[in-house]
Amino acid sequence: MTKKQTQAASNPFSYSDSNKRYHTYDYYLRHTFGGKVAKLTLDGGFTCPNIDGTCGTGGCIYCGGNGSGHFTAPATLSIGEQYRAQREKMQRKWDITGYIPYFQAHTNTYAPLEKLRALFEEALTLPDAVGLNIATRADCLQEDVLAYLKELSERTVLTLELGLQTVHDTTAALINRGHTFEEFLAAYQRIRARAPRIRIGVHLILGLPNETHEMMLDTVRRVAALHPDEIKLHLLYVVSDAPLGAQYLAGKYTPLAREEYVELVVRCLELIPPDIVIGRLTGDAPLSTLLAPRWSTGKLTVLNDIDKKLFAENTWQGKCCK
Repeated sequence: MTKKQTQAASNPFSYSDSNKRYHTYDYYLRHTFGGKVAKLTLDGGFTCPNIDGTCGTGGCIYCGGNGSGHFTAPATLSIGEQYRAQREKMQRKWDITGYIPYFQAHTNTYAPLEKLRALFEEALTLPDAVGLNIATRADCLQEDVLAYLKELSERTVLTLELGLQTVHDTTAALINRGHTFEEFLAAYQRIRARAPRIRIGVHLILGLPNETHEMMLDTVRRVAALHPDEIKLHLLYVVSDAPLGAQYLAGKYTPLAREEYVELVVRCLELIPPDIVIGRLTGDAPLSTLLAPRWSTGKLTVLNDIDKKLFAENTWQGKCCK
């Protein structure tokens, strides 16, 4: 009897050593650092320019009071305390060789350079820290900050995660993003030109209000053409402490269905060059504040459905990109 070939053994995707037909963040970490590495989310006590009135108030309509840092420890704890508490939990579960401090909540370059330097330098001295990830916005990279980040990138593996969400300015205005796609492009090009060692990740959201499937795919095409080092695809979920929560409860917003989301993710992956790392394929929120879609709580099941669809259609990341 002929032995049936496994999905992993028959996988045509080159940036994989498993059944995954896309360039997972786990694959990138293992091949970069030589072992299992985990990110630890941190809250540096920042805010955002579309919260404090610089370019708007209220924040992005999907963002809750914690600035999308749903699973960070309170900012009242020091960076060291936040890091060590999460590290201890991780060590009890997995054999991890290193950790990446990840400044996630709100906009993590939106502060004077002195504050940023103190926080980031402390993070790099924490036990088993092997790199640094910083989530920020395109309009929050002052010249002195970018010069410092360039210097940091020459000492460690530095990833700057830029929130974009959509290339469509009508949507950006609707979600109260506070900057245009052109402003994002200008910042992206500045980083590439002045600090080429910085890894750039770009955050995109599927399911934004009034966007068609083709608009979402257009966002992915145009961002993929920039060839960032990493792309994160997020599901737009609704939390009770965000402005979108009130719109959802009033019947003014309908989230994507699960099958619809899986289909969109597969089509998006086909448009992304294979060497670009996929930092995320969905999103999740605490049950205490999540309004919809409830299916998003089954994160592993959603990821499995994506794997199954890629296999069933014999497709993979980059198959349709030019």
